Amino acid sequence: MTRFRIEVRGIVQGVGFRPFIHRLVRRYKLTGWVRNSPEGAELELEGEAAQLRSFLHALEVEAPPLALIESVDWRELAGTAEYAGFRIIGSERGEAMRTLVSPDVGICPDCLRELLDPSDRRYGYPFINCTNCGPRFTIIRSVPYDRAFTSMAEFPMCPDCAAEFADIENRRYHAQPDCCPACGPRTFFVDGGGRRLPGEGIEAARRLIKAGGILCVKGLGGMHLACLAENEEAVRELRRRKHRDEKPFAVMCRDLGCVRRLCEVSEAEERALTSFRKPIVLLDKRERGSMMQLSENNALGVMLPYTPLHVLLFGDDLDCLVMTSANLSDTPIVYKNAEALEKLRGVADGFLLHDREILTRCDDSLLRVYEGRDYPVRRSRGYVPYPVTIKGLRPGLLACGAEQKAGFCLSKEGHAFPSQHIGDLKNLETLDCYEEQLGHFAKLFDFEPAAVACDLHPDYLSTEVAERTARERGIPLLRVQHHHAHMVSCMADNGLEGECLGLVWDGTGYGPDGTTWGGELLAGGASGFRRLGTIRPMPLPGGDAATKEIWRTAEALRYEAGLENNDVTMKKLLERGLNCPKSSGMGRLFDGVCALAGIREVCSYEGQGAVLLEAAADAGERGEYELAFYDEGGVMVFDWRPMVRQIASGGEAPGTVAAKFMNTLVSAAAAQCRAAAEASGLRRTALSGGVFQNMYLMSRLPGRLRVEGLETFTHSRVSPNDEGVALGQLMILEAKYVSGGTAENS
Repeated sequence: MTRFRIEVRGIVQGVGFRPFIHRLVRRYKLTGWVRNSPEGAELELEGEAAQLRSFLHALEVEAPPLALIESVDWRELAGTAEYAGFRIIGSERGEAMRTLVSPDVGICPDCLRELLDPSDRRYGYPFINCTNCGPRFTIIRSVPYDRAFTSMAEFPMCPDCAAEFADIENRRYHAQPDCCPACGPRTFFVDGGGRRLPGEGIEAARRLIKAGGILCVKGLGGMHLACLAENEEAVRELRRRKHRDEKPFAVMCRDLGCVRRLCEVSEAEERALTSFRKPIVLLDKRERGSMMQLSENNALGVMLPYTPLHVLLFGDDLDCLVMTSANLSDTPIVYKNAEALEKLRGVADGFLLHDREILTRCDDSLLRVYEGRDYPVRRSRGYVPYPVTIKGLRPGLLACGAEQKAGFCLSKEGHAFPSQHIGDLKNLETLDCYEEQLGHFAKLFDFEPAAVACDLHPDYLSTEVAERTARERGIPLLRVQHHHAHMVSCMADNGLEGECLGLVWDGTGYGPDGTTWGGELLAGGASGFRRLGTIRPMPLPGGDAATKEIWRTAEALRYEAGLENNDVTMKKLLERGLNCPKSSGMGRLFDGVCALAGIREVCSYEGQGAVLLEAAADAGERGEYELAFYDEGGVMVFDWRPMVRQIASGGEAPGTVAAKFMNTLVSAAAAQCRAAAEASGLRRTALSGGVFQNMYLMSRLPGRLRVEGLETFTHSRVSPNDEGVALGQLMILEAKYVSGGTAENS
């Protein structure tokens, strides 16, 4: 007989790990114990040596699908304990809490079957869950993940649930949110006047939806506003009340059949839709130009019901609902009952709420499927707080991110933990949410910062948080150039070390020369970078006003290209250089061309010009405009003036202009990357920045670069937009920070 002490690190709590261990123990005729630990789980097992080694092999290769095993360490102990059997003992709360916490999990097939089975005791119960599904991250106060440390502590289990919870043969063994109609949370309905109606409320909510009303419904990480997706009048009214005139709405479909009636769905997209994460997946519409009340482009964000409450809301007669985050413009998602009743009165006609508290707000995740992999746009519910594993990453690093699509990232040994989607840091409500989540992550992961990084831009609220943290704690602060962080974020996403090329296209980012960058080709790695390519800077008349009134940028492009201006006032501003900051932002070039093409002159949200150009593009167009470059201090600059002159000459349909413009950008990028590769000897290229959410470009550019002999890398674990910047900042901080030293700007 041999005795092993085994330590498992990873996400092993709340995912069916201990019942799995119990089954293996019986299979290999072992005895001993298991318990949750700060790092994951600890085991002491006794049996024949060969059986113990077989157990260790099965432990790693047969782990439950929701488990994330990072490492398994074991050692042989002296002597034997002669255990009588196998038991599970209480959790150990150590000083260094390093447990990896599971994200929220969509309803599993077994719970769905029970939910719809009239003979089951949980039939029609909207909080049915088990070890394989249900709330996790959004109900946790602290670790270990035990019921006492979640918002389910307020609901003592009835004898039936307690028996299931204690039965290791049961699917609900140690399922911390386990409950039933006799002991668990309850739903209720509040009408638009604030009156709580008797009953469970789901039928009242369904009647409201069917009548064309707008419903506020409480999900896992916050509230949604919902209405019938096919009811154009209801959708228009929701837009009016939410002050969201044109930005696309996500929808929730009852099942895959409903999704397929609206959109094209590949096998990879189906896997993403039906995975336990249940994200919103951006799918191509079946009919171009359809469902314009939901989305003005050729894609539609679609998700499937991920809670039993959603399943019951749909019933068998609702097919598709708008399901958009319940918030007012530029503020975080509403997640508390009282807050919803106060802030959304007059927005929602009724409220389907429940009495299980959401402790951590967490918006829906949004992604594309690109080359068979996830291509995140917004990484949140279902993914957070899963870490990005980075071998050798030191602990104690904090990166505060950017301003738009703000998020932070912190490090523990070998793990980077990006936060969930928080929003644009433009107001105090979002800043409060940001700091609240930062505090929660620090508590959850027992985190103390030893060094902090932020964006180079001096006026970001995230920069202010970083500066205050460094000042109050007396720790080093590193200011990181925005596009350098983008490039390194993509490198970390792909596990790249050393140096590579980084093609980073976005709207704006503060350059080390004090100007606004945004269409950059860099070379380097986490330790530093050099600028090898860019686009010709363009003046932005009126500064920030030009990001919405994109006709201003079009006038600037015309002026710079030597063409006659249509607006006299703009011409005078441009001639005098009054309030006309210059930008090499690729996003701003998209804006200007959108207006030049006659597609749109004023935008209602950031990036709309690029969205509309992509939607308008004629996919069959192969033409391009004239390519021109010039050298400026060793930097290869794409000169867009000849292209603008050709566009402005007129006579081409908007779809032709859009396609030829983007075709030209692909050729410009290929030329810049080819020249940079020849000059630097670097053959790897990382693509990052919000512009690379454009699928017209992504369906053409990486292939073109590969033809040029360049190995090309794209994102799959964090977003290419500014949400992913914090990961890059963190890696740069690690490369530059030396304990006890002073960090310098990157």
